[in-house]
Amino acid sequence: MTLIDLIGFAAGALTTIAFIPQALHTWRLRSAHGLSLGMYAAFTSGVVLWLIYGVLIGSWPIIIANVITVALAATILVMVIRYR
Repeated sequence: MTLIDLIGFAAGALTTIAFIPQALHTWRLRSAHGLSLGMYAAFTSGVVLWLIYGVLIGSWPIIIANVITVALAATILVMVIRYR
């Protein structure tokens, strides 16, 4: 594994982990008050595109980080829609 891959995995881990507190908070409160539907819809769509890009170029740091981030962001998006 190269230094570039390690940097990619570290960046992916940090940006993915950043969504865990929001997902847990929204799920525990059963409230998405203050969260923007438009922001989460655009963000989730963007992450899906990053995932596709990662697959197309064969970059495992991008693929792994974005698979997890899509799951977290989509979960939050569903809660934003459900708890409106």
